[in-house]
Amino acid sequence: MLEVSNLSAGYDGVEVLHSVSFCIEPGSVVAVVGANGAGKSTALKAISGLLKLTCGEVSVDGKLMSGASADQMVRAGVVHVPEGRQVFTNLSVSDNLILGAYATRESHLVNRRLEEVLEIFPELRSRLRNYAGSLSGGQQQMLAMGRGLMSDPRYLMLDEPSLGLAPQITERIFEIIGTLSEKGKGVLLVEQNGRLALAAAKQAFLIEKGTITMSGTGAEMLADESVIEHYLGVGSGGAAGFGGREEVLRAALERAMQHRWQ
Repeated sequence: MLEVSNLSAGYDGVEVLHSVSFCIEPGSVVAVVGANGAGKSTALKAISGLLKLTCGEVSVDGKLMSGASADQMVRAGVVHVPEGRQVFTNLSVSDNLILGAYATRESHLVNRRLEEVLEIFPELRSRLRNYAGSLSGGQQQMLAMGRGLMSDPRYLMLDEPSLGLAPQITERIFEIIGTLSEKGKGVLLVEQNGRLALAAAKQAFLIEKGTITMSGTGAEMLADESVIEHYLGVGSGGAAGFGGREEVLRAALERAMQHRWQ
């Protein structure tokens, strides 16, 4: 279990995140919703070692990791896929993926993980020799997620995985998130489309001004009108920017996660 207790962090002496606590179980999807600037991405950076904690604890499967570096967190089984994909555009798709396994010295493990990643993202198989910069936005997002999976993490933190993607590609990304949870990965999801994030999540919490003010199951929060109106960016009429495709996307989630949370 990935556990966060009374976590606080910030930038240049200004605290942004205040005493945040939650946990992620293997095989579960936990969604974080809230307005822009509420502290969602800050939480992911603090957990992954990219941002120094001002107080609080992070533990991974019972091992205290507070103050650990990003490299140490990866080796402990926690991977952060940041917003904006951040692939190495001047390197090949293959090189990008192999870089994700930098902590693994055994070549046979690297090759096995590469094959496992390509089974999850078959779209990348025929593009292994292509420069990452030549890929579409959706393919680059798959590459970023695949690179993260090359270290065989137990917990995967995804920051805005559907940002800037077409609805059809978003559907595919959420199918993959469902597949990863079925394979036993714990997923912490920060996502611009809060409706989809909550529909995918076993547990969810709302961050306001760096503090968790509400938590519950994804279904409970998705049914809360105050959450819908104030923090999902849409009214009761449907998902913003998806042109009525919310039901299609929800059906994709249900197909990918048929046996979840039963």
